[in-house]
Amino acid sequence: MSGSTFVRVRPSPIAGTWYPGNADVLAQLVDEFLNYPSEQPAIPNSPLRGLLTPHAGLRFSGGVAGKAFHYTQGLDVDTVVIISPSHHFFEADLVSTAYTHYETPLGRVPVALDVLDRLAAEIPLGRVSKDPEHAVEIELPFLQRTLDHFELLPLSMLDQSWHYSERLGRVLAGLLKNRKVLWVASSDLSHFYIDETARLLDATILNAVADYHPAEIIEADEQGRGFACGRGAIAAVMVAAQALGATHATIVGYATSGEINQDFSKVVGYGAALFN
Repeated sequence: MSGSTFVRVRPSPIAGTWYPGNADVLAQLVDEFLNYPSEQPAIPNSPLRGLLTPHAGLRFSGGVAGKAFHYTQGLDVDTVVIISPSHHFFEADLVSTAYTHYETPLGRVPVALDVLDRLAAEIPLGRVSKDPEHAVEIELPFLQRTLDHFELLPLSMLDQSWHYSERLGRVLAGLLKNRKVLWVASSDLSHFYIDETARLLDATILNAVADYHPAEIIEADEQGRGFACGRGAIAAVMVAAQALGATHATIVGYATSGEINQDFSKVVGYGAALFN
């Protein structure tokens, strides 16, 4: 964090609703998701650069998210970049926080203010106070359980075009090339289709992820062949991770909300992937 000693802590808009507000209950739930026994896919023997994780309430998507965050346990990183779509309208195409720290029941996470300042010199960046955005914060309890100390670079995108997403990924990779970085793309998949249709749409997106084809993710969404609310976030993370050495993507989890609430008439898709 930069040299400023003035601390402004972001008040959580979702603790106690999207995830438990009690620290002990939250830690136990996250640990269960992180260590839930499941068949482990073959993972490339190369450094973990990034993740794709969902961002619904932990009850719905925590099990899928945990399958990706499982691989971050003990990882040596000093900076975590979380890129999400913005679920709220702001004037800037890219927004971040105006606070110095995020806070969950598990503690405070310092924001990488120096990196935000450098990013703002490259790409117009809005700084938001009292934002209601859930898609960055929902990932933090996992990281707080798997990593020791890290700074957070929280970003939410309104412009998710390929041109903008690719540029963002490349600029971020350049700014952070000398740091130990974990890149996190926060995105759900299809929204409110019947389960059978959702799985077809989600397969298109996840196949593009597995093929390490970020442009195809955005093209498929724009053409209606797939759906990801954070299509640009996924693409930007894949571009940045690839610029810093990632060559493979591995799908490690998938489910729909119907598997949780047994309502298969209107589901949301959740996917998890690793970028090595």
